Amino acid sequence: MNYDNDNKNLGRIIKQRRIVVELTLGELSTRSGVSSSHLGRIERGERFPSARILKRVAGPLRFEENEIFALAGYLSSQLSTEANNVLGNNTRQLDPIVAGMLAQETIEVQRAVIVVLTILKSITRSTT
Repeated sequence: MNYDNDNKNLGRIIKQRRIVVELTLGELSTRSGVSSSHLGRIERGERFPSARILKRVAGPLRFEENEIFALAGYLSSQLSTEANNVLGNNTRQLDPIVAGMLAQETIEVQRAVIVVLTILKSITRSTT
C-alpha cells in the first residue's frame, strides 16, 4: 500500500468537497473545530486524518460519516453497503453486477466511484 498516494488522494477529495460546498479552509476549521493548519496538511497529503478528525469534518463537508470513512479506506471491505448508503434510502440499491465489478477494482477506483456518487447525490439534493 502506498500511504503517500492514499494521503494525497484523500486530501484532494476533501479539498474538492470543501470547494463544492463553498467553504474556505478557515470556515471548515471553525465548523469542525480542527485547526486550519492541520486541515491544510491533510488537503496537501502531508497528513492522513484520524477517524476522529474525519468524524468532525464530515458534517461541514456534507458527508455521511460512513461515506467519508469509506473514502479513507476504513470501510473498504463494505463497498456495496457504503455505495448503497451513498445512493440513499434503501429504495435504490447498487446493482449487484456493478458491486461485483467494483469489488474487483483497486481501492483507488472504488473510492473514486464513491466520490462521484457522493457528488451526484449532493447535486441532486441541492436541486430538489
